[in-house]
Amino acid sequence: MTDASPALPAVASTPAAGIPAERDPAGRKLTTVYVYEAPVRLWHWVNALSIVVLCITGYLIGSPLPTLSGEPSAHYLMGTIRFIHFSAAYIFAVGFVGRIIWAFFGNSYSRELFTFPFWRKSFWRGLFVEAQWYAFLKTRPLKFTGHNPLAQTFLFFVMVLGSAFMIGTGFALYSEGEGLGSWQDKLFGWIIPLLGGSLSVHTLHHLGMWVIILFVIIHVYSVVREDIMSRQTMISAITNGYRTFRDDDPE
Repeated sequence: MTDASPALPAVASTPAAGIPAERDPAGRKLTTVYVYEAPVRLWHWVNALSIVVLCITGYLIGSPLPTLSGEPSAHYLMGTIRFIHFSAAYIFAVGFVGRIIWAFFGNSYSRELFTFPFWRKSFWRGLFVEAQWYAFLKTRPLKFTGHNPLAQTFLFFVMVLGSAFMIGTGFALYSEGEGLGSWQDKLFGWIIPLLGGSLSVHTLHHLGMWVIILFVIIHVYSVVREDIMSRQTMISAITNGYRTFRDDDPE
């Protein structure tokens, strides 16, 4: 596993093959680097869609709609909502496992998601500077090829540890319907007594959903803000894989 994304000196030494340095209207060199490979980008967008579906259906499962009129045989609304939730959960879980596997085969940036290099002084310096930048206490951010230390911290604790928690508790609850002896029960059933029973797991799983929703709001805001105000592109990097730096100043 690698450290937080290096600042620009490492960027300048790894330009994308065949991508010449362009210049902005002021004549400053624009360096373009290939950061996010296709499997990482595919996982990001599939994961994002899965989270949206899971949050909507999860909310409706926790706060069901009013009782429908007519015979129960005429509709299957909650059953459909649960089916969509479970289907999205399987996609989310399979994608998470696939993302872990790709971290061993992809480039160095594909492994950043799973690292939290708290032992490095440079990581904490970058984290402090980026926190000041997001709090509008600094007028100029640092430049990073992959994730900056602040983003890396949130991604590790919410998207890695948080996703593992949601997958574990979700399949634990799912095992109650599948029954004793099912593979869901064998792999995840132990979580229910560990966390104090089914009701506690339901509550924690639901609270986890709100943590992810809060993270998504912050994530979308920060990405759009950085794409406009920072010294490197953000949205295009997770769309086509290439990150462009808007100046040639290494800091």
